[in-house]
Amino acid sequence: MGTADSLLLHSAFLYHVRTLFLFTKADIRTALIPQTVFALAAAPVCHPSHVLHAVLWIWLHLLTCNIANQVKAPDEDKINKPFRPLPSGRITEPHARTLRWILVPVCLAVSAAYSTELLFTSAGLQVLTVLYSEIRCDECFLLKNSLTALMYGCAGFGGALLAGCDRSQVPNTAQLAVQLSTAVFASTLHAQDFKDVSGDRLTGRCTLPIIFPFGSRLSVALGIPLWSICLSRVWRLDLLTATAFVLYSGYTGVRFLLHRSVDDDKRSCKFYSFWLSIHHILPAYWRICMAASSFTPSPRCLHL
Repeated sequence: MGTADSLLLHSAFLYHVRTLFLFTKADIRTALIPQTVFALAAAPVCHPSHVLHAVLWIWLHLLTCNIANQVKAPDEDKINKPFRPLPSGRITEPHARTLRWILVPVCLAVSAAYSTELLFTSAGLQVLTVLYSEIRCDECFLLKNSLTALMYGCAGFGGALLAGCDRSQVPNTAQLAVQLSTAVFASTLHAQDFKDVSGDRLTGRCTLPIIFPFGSRLSVALGIPLWSICLSRVWRLDLLTATAFVLYSGYTGVRFLLHRSVDDDKRSCKFYSFWLSIHHILPAYWRICMAASSFTPSPRCLHL
């Protein structure tokens, strides 16, 4: 193979890698990072190498879900996210559909190589993805939030399995964290829909911000701080940390209520994503405090 052929092959490889990245680019901040942080916090990391395994597994399944979702409504992305591979013309719709179904056995095979439990988790994610995208359950706002929350929960559970030492089970703390995370997502995830209202209207998708413009904003403004108070109690935050967490959540919630332009909603979504990341590290806070209190009393672990 000549130098020109090598350069051409290298260029084609980088092109396809970037295409895969662009399928997930918009969800790096809102899904990949929060779910990775959650997985590492929920299950004690057994070895630094396990972090990479967890990240790649979560990203692979995120890629599968995203392609399935983007293939069914490419017109929506022409308005909301024109940089994605389909609206930008980097890949054709038939090729994207083929890739979507090729990734299913890939995800299952990769998961089976680790453990049966991870295989079941991956299979659950595939079923939820079909319900969300192919059967179009996302067109009902109640099912959309519930299915998305369950998918996030599966991703976090799978990441926690990979991060821990025993890839066939997670500790009780991680199980509780997954349940709480799923509930938080189901009740606040429409905070990410405000910025996409124009595209959602175009495709006929019924989201909470479209059906209940004010009520959905009010639910976020109240829900985020109320969840923060609840999580502060569950994970036994000290008074100073809990106060800071609740104040930040209150500010984030009020932003959605008072600032309603598309740019404002995009900015508020960043605050929401950061709030999710804070919420996801709370299991690690609890574990560190409990470990410290078993040796010497620590003022950081004073309960509310």
